[in-house]
Amino acid sequence: MSKSIAQIKAEFENAQEAEWAPLYEKYDADERSGVQNIILEYQKKEQSLQKERQRLAGMRKYEDQYKDCRFICGIDEAGRGPLAGPVVAGAVILPADCEILYLNDSKKLSAAKREQLYDEIMEKAVAVGVGMASPARIDEINILQATYEAMRTAVSELGVQPDILLNDAVTIPKMTIPQVPIIKGDAKSVSIAAASIIAKVTRDRLMIQYEEVLPGYGFAKHKGYGSKEHIEAIRKFGPTPIHRSTFIKNFI
Repeated sequence: MSKSIAQIKAEFENAQEAEWAPLYEKYDADERSGVQNIILEYQKKEQSLQKERQRLAGMRKYEDQYKDCRFICGIDEAGRGPLAGPVVAGAVILPADCEILYLNDSKKLSAAKREQLYDEIMEKAVAVGVGMASPARIDEINILQATYEAMRTAVSELGVQPDILLNDAVTIPKMTIPQVPIIKGDAKSVSIAAASIIAKVTRDRLMIQYEEVLPGYGFAKHKGYGSKEHIEAIRKFGPTPIHRSTFIKNFI
C-alpha cells in the first residue's frame, strides 16, 4: 500500500538536506499532485539554499584573503547615533569552516532573525567578546573615542588573541594587532556581520530592560534613537541617567 501524502511530507520534513535528492527519485513516479508539490517545494528550497551559500561565499572574501591567520576577528558596534544608552561593540572569531546561513549586516535583518542568529553565533564561534561605553563616558571623551574604547574592551574579552582584526570602516587606536578597515564591512565579511549582530542584540536587550526601569520614554521601541516620540518624552519628563547630555542639549 502506498504511503499517504501526509506520510511522505513527514518523510521530507524529517530528512536531512543531503537526503532530499534520493527522496525526489523515490517519489518521482508518484503522480499525485500533492506528492509532486512536495517535491517541487523542496527543490525550490534547495535552490534557495544554494543561492544563499553563494552569497555567503562572497562574504568570505576577506576571511579567505587572510586564511593563513589562525584567529580572524570581526569587529563592529551598535549605538553610535542614539540619544540614550551605551555604545556596544562586538568582537567575534568564527571557525574557518563555519556556516551560519543568512548571516548579514544586522540592519538588514529582522529583530527575530537577529535573535536567532545571535544564539547560533554564540554556539558556533571560537570566541565572542562584548565591550560597552556608558552615556557618561560618551559625554566625557566623545562618541568616536568611546566607540574605540568599547572595541578595545570587546577584543580583550575574547579569551584568545586574534591574529588580525577585520573592522567595520575604522582603524582602532592603541591596538598592536594588525587591522583591516573595511567600508560597509558588516555586509562584506561574515566575521564583521557576526560582530554586528552580537553588538546589536546585546544593546537592544539592554534598552528593553531600561524600559522596565525607566518607563514612559519608549526605550524598548526606539532603542534610544531620536524618534519623535522619544524627543517629546525628553521634553515632557526631562533627561534620564542613561541619556547622553552632549546629544540632547538641543532638546532641553
